[in-house]
Amino acid sequence: MTHTISDEAIQELLDERSITRVLREYCRAIDRMDFELLASVYWPDATDDHGSFVGTAPEFIAWLRTLLPRHDWTEHHLTNVLIDLDGDSAKVESYLLAFHGGPAHDARWNFAAGCRYVDRFERRDGEWKIADRVTVIEWTRQIAAQDPLRDGKFGAVLNRRDRTDPAYFGAI
Repeated sequence: MTHTISDEAIQELLDERSITRVLREYCRAIDRMDFELLASVYWPDATDDHGSFVGTAPEFIAWLRTLLPRHDWTEHHLTNVLIDLDGDSAKVESYLLAFHGGPAHDARWNFAAGCRYVDRFERRDGEWKIADRVTVIEWTRQIAAQDPLRDGKFGAVLNRRDRTDPAYFGAI
């Protein structure tokens, strides 16, 4: 039996792949403090509601420029992603585990969170980006501030919070 895949089904797969790529780039941008990459995942007129911040995407990025340096590191892990396409718009729900490490003397910056990004994506001129985002916090937990890897005891390659990180191939 021969199965054929319709052009519509192929386009749906390509759209879902493009949207998922944007979500992954968002995580890299946050964890590497790559604000240029971060700006590229939002439409300029996008909005973001992160609970403690509500405003436009450019305002969100400006807010993060002051917030993220308080952490020594962050990790954002996407898990379940559900995408409902509707022409040039998509409703996207992404589950996320986020980890934040900061100075040992300040427990506020050492926590893990379970969240969901509830997004509306738009395709403009063939490109998918975030048009509106609401971050839904499911839970948070304090995590230990001491990290033996960061104490230099294991000689591990540590993350860098800029474009010198190994994720930017050629950086090492």
